This record gives sequence, structure tokens and C-alpha cells, in this order.
Amino acid sequence: MHKAIVAAINKQIAMEFSAAHLYLAMAADLDADNLPGFSKWMKHQHTEEMSHGMRLFDYLLERGERVVLEGVKKPAPAYAGPMDTLKKSLAHERKVSASITALYELAVKHKDYPTQLHLQWFIDEQLEEEKTFEDLIARFKMAGEKGPGLLMIDRELGQRGGE
Repeated sequence: MHKAIVAAINKQIAMEFSAAHLYLAMAADLDADNLPGFSKWMKHQHTEEMSHGMRLFDYLLERGERVVLEGVKKPAPAYAGPMDTLKKSLAHERKVSASITALYELAVKHKDYPTQLHLQWFIDEQLEEEKTFEDLIARFKMAGEKGPGLLMIDRELGQRGGE
């Protein structure tokens, strides 16, 4: 593998672990705001992001490359309610999507076909992640951030299984 691709994948691993850390911090804030269902949902997001990081981690090892772990950024300490949490999550997912796209373009540039194939899964996953947050934002706009609509969505999010 080209050294630039290895370095970019190592950077992406850190980004995925940082996303996991961000979602765990958001889960804590949501729990503190008495939204246990939304908190549980964000904990699942945390787990999913960790699995994304490990998927890249394992890929480098399978290719005989070295994993170099970077530190994760400290998340913001609090969010201004569910809508703010969702908007910040969507912005973060778009940033991750851009990073994956850049990584894919690097693999194309260096004609690294196995990496291109591996990254296709991430491209598909990012489309799904962005759509999920966009849909939740639309639902929160309809239901409102207070009252019965919020409680209904919180209950629904709490039913998320361990997919």
C-alpha cells in the first residue's frame, strides 16, 4: 500500500473513534436531560462508530500495514437540546463522509483497487448515516422539542436494537 493511503486510513480510524467519543458524550447529555431513549440510541451510534474504526484497523492489519493510533478530540461539554444534538451529529457525519470520499480519491489516484472496494462499504454507510440524521431532524421539527411529541420520539429511539 502507498504510504499516503496508510497514513490517511490511520487518520480515518482516529476520526471514527472520535465520532464514537462524541456520540457517547451526547448520550450522557441526553440522559442528563431525562431522554433515556435518545441516550440509548446515541450509545448505539457510539458502538457503531467504534466498529467502523475497527473495520479500518483490521483492514490495515490484513494488508500487512501498521496501525498508528492518534488521540481523539475532546467533545463539546453540552448541547442545547435534542435538535442541536442532531444538527451537530449531521454536520459531523458530513465531515466523515467528506473524509471517506477524499480517502477513496487517494486510493483511485494510487490505483489501490482493494482499498477502493473496501471503502465502498463506508461510502454506502455514510449515505445511510446522513439520511438517518436528516430524517430525525425532520421528525423533531414536526414533533417539537418539548411535550408529547418529544416523549414519543424518545420512546421510539429507545427501542432501537443492537444492530
